[in-house]
Amino acid sequence: MKIISKNNIKSRHKRLLSLIKSNLLRLFLAMGCMLVIAASTSATAFLVKPVLDDIFFNKDVVMLRLIPIAVIIIYFLRGIGYLGQAYLMSYVGQDIIRRLRDSLYDHIQDLPLSFFQKEKTGVLMSRITNDVSIVKAMVSTVVTGALRDLFTIVGLTFVIFYRDWRMALCALIVLPVAFFPVVKFGRRVRRISTGCQESMADINTFLHETFAGNKIVKAFGMESYEKRRFFEKTRRLFKLEMKSVIVKSLSSPVMEFLGGIGIAFIIWYGGHRVITGVSTAGTFFSFMAAVLMLYDPVKKLAKLNNAVQEGLAATDRVFDIIEKQTDIREDKNPVIIKSKPHEVIFKNVFFKYNDAFVLNDINLEVKAGEILALVGMSGGGKTTLVNLIPRFFDATRGSVMIDGIDIRKVSVDSLRDQIAIVTQEPILFNDTVKNNIAYGDRNAPEEDIEKAAKAAYAYDFIQNFPDKFDTEIGELGGRLSGGEKQRICIARALLKNAPILILDEATSSLDTEAETLVKKALENLMKGRTTFVIAHRLSTIGYANRIAVIVDGKIIEEGSHDELIALCGEYYNLYQMQFSDNGI
Repeated sequence: MKIISKNNIKSRHKRLLSLIKSNLLRLFLAMGCMLVIAASTSATAFLVKPVLDDIFFNKDVVMLRLIPIAVIIIYFLRGIGYLGQAYLMSYVGQDIIRRLRDSLYDHIQDLPLSFFQKEKTGVLMSRITNDVSIVKAMVSTVVTGALRDLFTIVGLTFVIFYRDWRMALCALIVLPVAFFPVVKFGRRVRRISTGCQESMADINTFLHETFAGNKIVKAFGMESYEKRRFFEKTRRLFKLEMKSVIVKSLSSPVMEFLGGIGIAFIIWYGGHRVITGVSTAGTFFSFMAAVLMLYDPVKKLAKLNNAVQEGLAATDRVFDIIEKQTDIREDKNPVIIKSKPHEVIFKNVFFKYNDAFVLNDINLEVKAGEILALVGMSGGGKTTLVNLIPRFFDATRGSVMIDGIDIRKVSVDSLRDQIAIVTQEPILFNDTVKNNIAYGDRNAPEEDIEKAAKAAYAYDFIQNFPDKFDTEIGELGGRLSGGEKQRICIARALLKNAPILILDEATSSLDTEAETLVKKALENLMKGRTTFVIAHRLSTIGYANRIAVIVDGKIIEEGSHDELIALCGEYYNLYQMQFSDNGI
């Protein structure tokens, strides 16, 4: 179980309070409405004495006329108070949660790629949706109920002391005793609630994976297996929820029993005072009504404590993410890179992932406009190497430089403006073709978008779509073929017009026909750009000016195709292996 320091707790409370500041006026107005509700409740108990003594016992006609009017006014004000409090506190709660959710998403987007490699997508989704919603219940519903019930308790306490201070002291003795089990149950609720939230996050992760990979589930006939796994997860959540229900439910009967003891004593003691003539029946029933009304908000406060504990557990999970620090730090006075052809240099670069070095003493110089191919067996470190250029990761030792400037001294935004990437898995969004191509430049003119599509050999198939460039392509571009997706990704990179280009296995998953078109599109894309091409298939790197062979995180060979073949080393072995497999 994670231990949270007192400083962290204070910091989290301050951040929550800072979210409330912009709604202070609404909060004070809501508190005013709650005071009206509390006053009307107290007034109702207060009127019991004149109703009994003046109307029923003394037959006072004037009071018979006045008290019903007073009751109507009291309940009218009570209704207005409930309406105002409900709207204002809901507004405050919803606004706080909207900004907390925005802050969480904003921070997650700024975290480095290493964070997303460690965290599960479903868990992150659960933090933004489920956990923040639980915090909302604490902020709006609980705060509303707590303040309203607290004001009501204060008002009714005044009434019972005003009516009979001796009986009031007897009635209030039981309250401290009643709150002891409430606090104990609340701690258990918090622990169980954390388990429920973690279980819900696990279910979200499972759903994301099985829905995204549904084609594989069906292809391998694993529907029954995945159903069983889901049922096990929901059963675990069900057990935790039932534990929570038991713990929450225990606080109410404890309060009921202790409250019953207090009321029994009041009936005995108060009845004795009425019988002996010390007090009137009206005073006793007014006191009794106030006490009965008083125990109700006290019991509600006990239930609200459970919701507070759930909200605090959710708050911890939300702030665990918000407080994560990015290891990609920007220089205090960053250099802004201008868009032009760039030289990229790796100088004595080492990179450690977890405890193992995956890049070892990389020294590489790529001139402006040069096309460098990176080849080698899978897991050699090729993708890690190019991921250092846009600072998805930072080198553990050594430096990556653009035009002689260490990229850690460069503005991250201006650095990434210089780089376009086309990956092996085309990443598209559930939007129109036009918006996907213009993803890096939302204000691009339509003629530029069409020009990029033509250069990517995507224009013709886009014209065959029912809505052409305004056609929705589905989640992850699911309505397109592999070659169509890749060409839209290339069009996106063309439109960005960045001087540095990274192609990470951009044609490896395509058939021959699609690959031919994509290669033509890539040739258009690479013109005049400093390009890094990662390729497993050596047949796809004929246009490279230079080839670097990476094995176990080291560059062991470097040169042109002919020079590397003549060495009869690792590149020669890769070449022989691939082309002999193809029967060439």
